[in-house]
Amino acid sequence: MIYPIVKFGNSILEKAAEKVTAFDEELKKLVEDMFESMYAARGVGLAAPQIGISRRIAVVDITFKEDPEARIVLINPEIIRKAGRHSQSEGCLSIPDFRENVSRAKEVTIRAQDLSGKCF
Repeated sequence: MIYPIVKFGNSILEKAAEKVTAFDEELKKLVEDMFESMYAARGVGLAAPQIGISRRIAVVDITFKEDPEARIVLINPEIIRKAGRHSQSEGCLSIPDFRENVSRAKEVTIRAQDLSGKCF
């Protein structure tokens, strides 16, 4: 199922999303729907609130379907370390047709869970 992308200004994008506690078939279906929605919107990353679902889930595929092994699923992600600075032009599916130079950490270490609930 392809979900519509929630646009900037919607309050769901401003609230902390709910922690995922059930690692079941419903979660797997949602993650597949998130990838499908992201690809349909021509994106390389998508968080569940961007499709109107307040859950701590993000999907990423910087290859845009070229390498299925490169798909990343992050459940309940937390940034635990940042280092350096890096700036580049970025866009956001929730702010269509807008790009801006964004400064971010050059290296980030995260803790998250996979679709089975295993931490990595």
